Amino acid sequence: MKKIQILGTGCPKCKALAQSAETAAKEMGIEYTIEKVTEINEIMKFGIMMTPALVIDGQVKVVGKVPSAEEIKRLLL
Repeated sequence: MKKIQILGTGCPKCKALAQSAETAAKEMGIEYTIEKVTEINEIMKFGIMMTPALVIDGQVKVVGKVPSAEEIKRLLL
């Protein structure tokens, strides 16, 4: 099971990233969980200074932008 975390305070870009990540995971047919991390102190533990950020299985993959579902699929492999 893949653990997908969306780091951000809930801005429109954060919501778009969450939607893209969910779309990518569903289209791939993989088992996954999505967690939205909105607490600034928790976000800072990842060393993130810009949001939104995408974390997959504990590793930061994307910072400060919203990748397409196709880009996220490549990161989920």
